[in-house]
Amino acid sequence: MAYRSLLRVPGAGFFPLGFLARLPYATSSLATLILVRAASGSYAFAGLAAAAQGIANALGSPVAGALADRHGHRLVGALGALANAGALTGLVAASHTGRPGVIAAAALAGLTQPPVGSLVRVHWSRLLHARERPDLVPTALSYEATADEISFVAGPAIVGLLTPLGPTAPTLAAIALLLLATLPFALSLAPGGVAHRPAPGTSRTPLPRLPLAVMFLAMATMGTVFGAVQTAVTAYADDSGHPGGAGLLYALFGIGSALAGAACAWLPARFTLLRRYVTFAAALLLGTLTLVAGYGLHAVPAAMAVAGVTVAPYMVSLYALTERLAPADRATVALTVLCAGGPLGTATGQVLAGCLADRHGAAGAFFVAPMAAGAALLLAVTVVFVDSRRASRPSPVIERDATTGWPFGRAVAVESKTPESEGMCRATRRTRDGDER
Repeated sequence: MAYRSLLRVPGAGFFPLGFLARLPYATSSLATLILVRAASGSYAFAGLAAAAQGIANALGSPVAGALADRHGHRLVGALGALANAGALTGLVAASHTGRPGVIAAAALAGLTQPPVGSLVRVHWSRLLHARERPDLVPTALSYEATADEISFVAGPAIVGLLTPLGPTAPTLAAIALLLLATLPFALSLAPGGVAHRPAPGTSRTPLPRLPLAVMFLAMATMGTVFGAVQTAVTAYADDSGHPGGAGLLYALFGIGSALAGAACAWLPARFTLLRRYVTFAAALLLGTLTLVAGYGLHAVPAAMAVAGVTVAPYMVSLYALTERLAPADRATVALTVLCAGGPLGTATGQVLAGCLADRHGAAGAFFVAPMAAGAALLLAVTVVFVDSRRASRPSPVIERDATTGWPFGRAVAVESKTPESEGMCRATRRTRDGDER
């Protein structure tokens, strides 16, 4: 019933257009690798160009989020789609020039990538609160996690189908999607930001810096898992004599994650966000250990499917926590800061797993994933421990929120007036006012 109710809120056409709108992000990195590799003849240089694109995207996304909070989602999303289409066109042109031009063009393509995932998540939150259906916010976030995972299965598949037509075909397809799907989707969003602009002469609400930094690091560990698994399955497929099988193995990882993300909509409200966070961090560690065991038992495909199930629930909890922590007028920039941890972590995982793969083969690369997941669990346990210590202080009396597990804002604000405590205050107050997440 939850998804049926969600379907009636924006209309059925919103969903396919929103899925197509995120495909350029899912295809751009691999498309850049193929384009630059064909033009330069070097895998190393193609990897450098893709890394420049990813790092620029991590730096540019928070800027785009801040602009969206200030000037509106519709404007920033539409301009981003147009700018990114132009940047990718420039990348195709630069592939016929010198290497510095290619790096600059790849970085510009990453810098202008519209943050569709963050924009649409904030859009859902505001839309559902405006319709007095805050109980559907976790369902919307679960759907978005599922759509993300499916896009990262479909994106590489589209690139693979188009590559025989020529090395520029995947990039040209991304340009077409930006103009025919991302641009119309951005124009369909509510302006955003307008209702939350501060009055003249007043300052914008500060971001809760410390909690947001924790969420950024948590997403970076997830990105490291992604990068390590991508590298490990590539090495495994090469070692097995079937290099083309890497995409199929990673598709199993994405399919398992998509199914688990969809199931998150039915988690009970009494299973609080902090409990979900630490529980799913522990599950992620077990899932990545399954990959190591699966390699040893020659059962990597089954291990990929099992491990994938542990991915989306962890990511959904990060999105939900960040959405709750952020003040209403800074929600988009908060989510884009969270998302920026993903590509940085992915690059880290690829580098670490690549070094180990060169020395120890796929077995060494697979070990990076549980190392990153262990760091994610350690971070989650630390967050819960610090929160429990705060709750155990004798004064003031702390009332706990039933769904997030956080203390209500009044008690936190008494202890400190930092942006961090104010952010927690806002988060818990919003829950008490009627959001049944």
